[in-house]
Amino acid sequence: MTSLPMIQISPDAPIGSAPSRRAAMPPRHLADLDLPGRQAVVAELGEPAFRAKQISTHYFGRLVRDPERMTDLPTASRDRITDALLPNLLTPVREVACDDGATRKALWRLHDGSLVESVLMGYPDRVTVCISSQAGCGMGCPFCATGQAGLTRNLSTAEIVDQAVHLAGVAASGAVVGSPPRLSHVVFMGMGEPLANYSRVVAAVRRLCAPAPEGLGLSQRHVTVSTVGLVPAMRRLAEEGLSVTLALSLHAPDDELRDELVPVNQRWKVAEVLDAAWHYAERTGRRVSIEYAMIRDVNDQPWRADLLGRLLAGRLTHVNLIPLNPTPGSRWDASPKPVEREFVRRLRAAGVSTTVRDTRGRDIDGACGQLAAAAVTP
Repeated sequence: MTSLPMIQISPDAPIGSAPSRRAAMPPRHLADLDLPGRQAVVAELGEPAFRAKQISTHYFGRLVRDPERMTDLPTASRDRITDALLPNLLTPVREVACDDGATRKALWRLHDGSLVESVLMGYPDRVTVCISSQAGCGMGCPFCATGQAGLTRNLSTAEIVDQAVHLAGVAASGAVVGSPPRLSHVVFMGMGEPLANYSRVVAAVRRLCAPAPEGLGLSQRHVTVSTVGLVPAMRRLAEEGLSVTLALSLHAPDDELRDELVPVNQRWKVAEVLDAAWHYAERTGRRVSIEYAMIRDVNDQPWRADLLGRLLAGRLTHVNLIPLNPTPGSRWDASPKPVEREFVRRLRAAGVSTTVRDTRGRDIDGACGQLAAAAVTP
C-alpha cells in the first residue's frame, strides 16, 4: 500500500486538542446540569425549585423542546426559566432518509456556525441513534471522511444530549415505521473521538441514563462509547462505575499498518491499546467490541485475520467487521465478499465471536466513516 505521512503527536499536547483559537462554546443548557444544578439556577431567578423539575419533565420526560408547549409554567416564569436553561443549541439544516425511512441523517448548525451530523436507525426491536461528540475530528484516520475534515471543537454536554433528545422525539412521533416509538440505544460513533472530549461525554452518558426528569432514562448497557485507542482515557473510563459498552476501532492487528490507518497508534501501540481494553472488560464485566473496517488489499489478508484471532482469543470481546463505506476522493474500497467471509471464518475458527455490521445509511452518507457535515446554503 502507499505510505501515508506520519502524524506527529507531542506527548505533552492534550489528546485530540482543538485548534488554538478559543472554542466558542454554547450558552448553558439544562442538559449541562444535574437536577440540583437546575434547581439552583431556578432559585437564582426567584422561582420555586419545583419549576426545575417541571421544565426537566418536559424536556427529558415528554421530549418537548419548544417552550411554547410548556403550558403548565406561568408565562412570565416560563420565559425567565427557558431563557436561562433552554437556549436553542441545534438548528436543523436538513434531514435525509433511506431504507424506507428507517434510517434518517440530520445535519445541525450550532450556535457558532459549526456543523455536525447524527443518524437515527430504526429496527423491528429497537431504535438507535448515532450521535456526535465533536465538530469534526482530530484523529486523522485516512479512510474516514470526518477525520479528513479535521477538528473544529468539542461539543458541550448539552449539544451531545440534545441530538439524542431531538431524535428520540422523532421516534416518539411514529415517524420511523415498523420500529418501537421509544429510543432505546445510543452509540457515540458519530463525528469526533468521544474520549478526546472525555468529561463532557461522560457527563452526557450520565445524563442520558439518569431516570427522568433528571435524564432520558436509557440503560447504560444500551450505550456504546467508541474510541480509536486513547489509552489513558480508556483506563479512566474503566474507573467511572459505568456499564456502557466500549468499542475499540482497531482496524489492523499489527503496528506497522495501524500506524498508518489509525495515526494515534504512533503514540499507543496495539499491545498497549488492547491491554487497556482488557482492563476495561475486567473492571466492568462488559464485552469489548472490536471495530474493524474491511479495506480491500489493505487489512483483509488471511494472515492478519489469524493474527487478530491470536490477539483476541479467550478474551471478553466481539469483533464487528465493517465493510468499508465509500467516501469522496478515497482510493480505497471494501473487501470483496469472499475475502470478508474468509476473514470471518478464520476469526471464528480461533474462537472469536464475529459478525459483519449492517451498512445502514450508506445511500445518504450516514454510515460508519461517512459523516462529514458538508456545508450547504441555508
